[in-house]
Amino acid sequence: MKKKVVVGMSGGVDSSVSALLLKEQGYEVIGLFMKNWEEKNSEGVCLSSNDYEDVVKVCEQIGIPYFSVNFVKEYWDNVFTHFIEELKLGHTPNPDVLCNREIKFKVFFQKALELGADFLATGHYAKTDHQRLLKSVDQDKDQTYFLYTLQAKTLEKVLFPLSDLTKKEVRAIAAKNGLATSEKKDSTGICFIGERNFKPFLSQFIPYQAGDLQTLSGKVVGQHTGVAYHTIGQRKGLGIGGAGDAWFVVGKNVEKNIIYVEQGEDHPALYSSKLTASDIHWISGKAPELPLRCHAKIRYRQPDQECVIEKIEDGHLVVSFVTPQRAITPRQSIVFYQDDCCLGGALII
Repeated sequence: MKKKVVVGMSGGVDSSVSALLLKEQGYEVIGLFMKNWEEKNSEGVCLSSNDYEDVVKVCEQIGIPYFSVNFVKEYWDNVFTHFIEELKLGHTPNPDVLCNREIKFKVFFQKALELGADFLATGHYAKTDHQRLLKSVDQDKDQTYFLYTLQAKTLEKVLFPLSDLTKKEVRAIAAKNGLATSEKKDSTGICFIGERNFKPFLSQFIPYQAGDLQTLSGKVVGQHTGVAYHTIGQRKGLGIGGAGDAWFVVGKNVEKNIIYVEQGEDHPALYSSKLTASDIHWISGKAPELPLRCHAKIRYRQPDQECVIEKIEDGHLVVSFVTPQRAITPRQSIVFYQDDCCLGGALII
C-alpha cells in the first residue's frame, strides 16, 4: 500500500518540484494550499488567488488531487499580532521562525494528519533522518535557521524532498517537466504577506512617533519616525547627511524614543563577543551538556560562527563567540549547529 504524503503547496517552484518528485517516487500525493493572509488588490482580487491558481495548474499537470485550507485567523492571532507587538517594543522579530512553528508545522501539520497522511512534505531546503534536522546540500539556500523550533517527534513525519538538490537543479527539473511555476520568482518579504513597501505597510498597525537620532555621547544628529522602523546595524533610511563615514544604528532606548547612531561600519558599539538568549528550544527535547563548543548563526545565511554555550542562567543561555559578532539584534534567533546537524536555538535578548 502506498504511503500518503500531503505536500504544502505555496504556488512556487520549490513546492511544485517537491510534489512532482514524491509522485515519481511512488507516494500517494495530495497538494494542500494554505491561505494565511486576507488582502485584495485595487481590482478587488484576493492576492493569494494567483498563487492558488498556480497550485491548481501544477497539481493538474502532475495528476494529483489538491485542496485549500484557510488559516487566516490562526496566522493573525499566533504570528502577525506577535510580530507587531515585538516591533512596538523596539525588537526585530523573525516572523518566518514563528510561522513555521505555529502554522506550517502545527495547524497545517495537524490538517495533513487529519487527511490521513503518513507524512507532511514541504519545499524547504533542509534534510532530516526523521529524528534530527540537518543542513541541505545547497548551503546557500539552506533553511534550517528558520526550522530550529521543530521537535524530533514532528520530524518523524516530515519529508524534505529537495534536501539533496540545489536551487539550480530544482529549476531545471521544473523546466524539463514543463511545470507552470518553473520560471516563477521566489517569494520574498514577510512570511505569507510577501514583499511590499515595509514602512507604509507597518504604519497601518504602528503609528509614527517622531524622536531623536542621538550619538552615544548625547548629540542629536537627526530625527526618526519610530523605533519600530529601525534595527541594529541599519544604514539606509536614516536621513543623516554631512561629512565623514556613513551612520549606523547602534542601539535603542524605547522608553525615551531614542535611536542611537554612530559613524563607521566597524564602530566598536556594533560589536560584541557575548550574548544572552531566552525561549530556548532543543530539537531533541533534551538540553546538551554545558559548556558546549559548537557553531551558531545570529542571522540567516551568515557563515557558521564558532562559539561556546557557557551556561543557562535564570532560564537564559549565555553564549560567547571566538570572533566578535556585528549587530547582534534583540529577538532575532541564534541557531546552534554541530557539523551539519541543527541542535536548536533561542531568541536573543
